[in-house]
Amino acid sequence: MHLASAVDPQLADLSNKLIYSAMVVYTLAMFAHMIEWTFGSKGAVAVRSTEQAGSLGETVAAADRKAAKKVTVTVAGAGGGTTTLTRTAIAGEGATVVTTGRGAEEEDGPGAAGTSVRADLAGRIAVSLTVLALALHGGGIITRGLSVSRWPWGNMYEFSCAFAFAMTAAYLVLLAAKKKVRWLGLPVVLAVLLTLGIATTVLYTDSEQLVPALHSPWLAIHVSTAIFCGGAFYAAFIATLLYLGKESFEKRTAAGLTTGPLGTSASIWRRLPAASTFDKLSYRINALVFPLWTFTIIAGAIWAEAAWGKYWEWDPKETWSFITWVAYACYLHARATAGWKGRKAAYLALAAFACWLFNYYGVNIFVTGKHSYAGI
Repeated sequence: MHLASAVDPQLADLSNKLIYSAMVVYTLAMFAHMIEWTFGSKGAVAVRSTEQAGSLGETVAAADRKAAKKVTVTVAGAGGGTTTLTRTAIAGEGATVVTTGRGAEEEDGPGAAGTSVRADLAGRIAVSLTVLALALHGGGIITRGLSVSRWPWGNMYEFSCAFAFAMTAAYLVLLAAKKKVRWLGLPVVLAVLLTLGIATTVLYTDSEQLVPALHSPWLAIHVSTAIFCGGAFYAAFIATLLYLGKESFEKRTAAGLTTGPLGTSASIWRRLPAASTFDKLSYRINALVFPLWTFTIIAGAIWAEAAWGKYWEWDPKETWSFITWVAYACYLHARATAGWKGRKAAYLALAAFACWLFNYYGVNIFVTGKHSYAGI
């Protein structure tokens, strides 16, 4: 995009309307996801396994609802081999797990291994609404940039809109890649609504031209990578939180504790993937994005030299970007060399994300420096 002095008020107004429209559709998607989580207690995995056994002349014994019980059935396969189906029930409507002779495992849960017909329909509607919201959201970002003929992330309002867009896009890309992460839809939509809510109320600024220091091609490079990293770090953060909750639930279940928010009666935790799944997902996302965050800092230093004559001056934004880099480096190092897994690693990951969050909101709003482009 080329710089221009004029601002197109009609495009700027259209941008605002598209962002607000996207928020409305995101809200509808949130309610649809909540319906999926509420009515998703009976899994389609159990239905499929029973139908498969029945079609081959086998029946699966009913699990005792008052005590944990496992039933294993071996059925003949079409190619002459055998398949082992295992059904586990835990005190009432327990989690249903189906394993095959190859050791594969599927867990019941929102968008994981399937759910009830009503909940599955709600989940599909939620995803469709999220796609529509993303289209409106993207239109709002594009028209914002067109209204001033520049890249649309010159202040915190614009950056927040782009950051929320990146979170949603990353989630939908995972779904398109056939990953079983529909359970991520609810926390993603909640975070997007929170981010856009803060952007449109606290951080909003009228469409205007950039300050001279931002007139650089590095705006597209440096800020774009920072936006992508923020969206990925948030996804890892959600996975870490869910790991901590699921891990506590699994421990209480193993100990026979059935009361409290993490007891075996908490059906939502039963329907989520295993704790180890969240732990691995968080680590993989952080490990994948860390090199890009490193590049973001390096690109920022190159831009600083072009704008201010020095690569590094320990400006508050530079300092906290480096602190965030060190925090994530410590987390990855602990996982790779010290063998840290589970809660200790999760706490490090949460601390690293807290540094990133403060670097974005805290430094931009409450600390004065050369990167004070919040516009508020």
